[in-house]
Amino acid sequence: MPESRIALRKLAAAAIIAAGACLVTAILVLGSDDKSATGRDFIQYWALEKQLAQGANPYDAVAILRIERAVGMDKPGVLISLSPPVAFAYALPLGWVSAKTGLVMWMLLLLACLGASVWMLWLLHGRPESRWHVIGLGFPPALWCLIAGQLGIFFLLDIVLFLYFIRRRPWLAGAALVLCALKPHLFLPCAVVLVLWSVRRREIGVLSGFASALAVSCGLTLWLDPQVWRQYVQMMRASRIMDQFLPTVSVGLRFMVDRRAHWIEFVPEAAACIWAAWYFLKRRARWEWGREGLLVLLAGVAFSPYSFYSDQAVLFPAVLVGLYASEKSVGALVLFGVIAGAGLVGFVAQIPMSSLYYMWTAPAWLVWYLYVMQKAGAKVGAGQGADQSTEVAAG
Repeated sequence: MPESRIALRKLAAAAIIAAGACLVTAILVLGSDDKSATGRDFIQYWALEKQLAQGANPYDAVAILRIERAVGMDKPGVLISLSPPVAFAYALPLGWVSAKTGLVMWMLLLLACLGASVWMLWLLHGRPESRWHVIGLGFPPALWCLIAGQLGIFFLLDIVLFLYFIRRRPWLAGAALVLCALKPHLFLPCAVVLVLWSVRRREIGVLSGFASALAVSCGLTLWLDPQVWRQYVQMMRASRIMDQFLPTVSVGLRFMVDRRAHWIEFVPEAAACIWAAWYFLKRRARWEWGREGLLVLLAGVAFSPYSFYSDQAVLFPAVLVGLYASEKSVGALVLFGVIAGAGLVGFVAQIPMSSLYYMWTAPAWLVWYLYVMQKAGAKVGAGQGADQSTEVAAG
């Protein structure tokens, strides 16, 4: 194809993207008000940043409730973030704007991160002609993130950036994982393997990149509020989050055995960490983060002691690998349709993410991935296109 036609196609694609972005922005601006923010989990992040911008306690439940009520929230109780204070400084601009403006900014950022993730996954797989990657734009957990203003899409971008940089830019790959520290319980098995992988390869780039980014991130938050960690501990003690029922295998196990024995929730994740270490040691000579690493990620989310359906947005890289591996398997594609379709039904019907309805979905993705990769002989992985993608990045 002549270079002029290629340039023209790129220009047309850029114009379409720009027009789409302008349309979405206009819809959000004209269709939103402060009250719109109160129906989403986003309100807790906005209220937290309001407190932080004023130099006040971002975990003060009374103050957070007052801020949320002031913009029209009529839900019972207070919505307060349970995330540790490791990256709050990055969202500080939310504390300087109204709830409506903050919501528009947040939604546009989520859309941009989702689009970037899907595009980089396409590069990682070697720019295939098939369009399986486009499913990411309608992946049900990602749709829930967009509607609720949840963090799962940020975690998805972190994982994709890690896969994108791991071969040629290990320091950047580690630094890209910093936002995963907002919900570390989702990634503990991956963290165990990452340490073992780094030790075996005598590669400190990934760990030093993560540690450096985390130190800067925490340092900025501490500069804004030197007491923030003490305030976080106090809030967690008062939240009684462990007494709530959440749609996870771990919580279900505790409620079946002894709902007062909170330690039971951590048994599945501990087992997942032990299995992940064994799995890595068994396959260390041929380890691929875009294949075996995604299986560990699936296990971490499936057996996390605390998660919601929107957190499963981070699983799309594994789902995409499974889709490429199952292109010629009708049964595997049907199973994918069942799992994704159930999530889409929950989204359309607005079944709350705290519902028992979603308890099976994360384990289902894990089982589906194992089934697909076994049938495909584990010959497909996101890491196989990484050389091409990193060459693009280097260029």
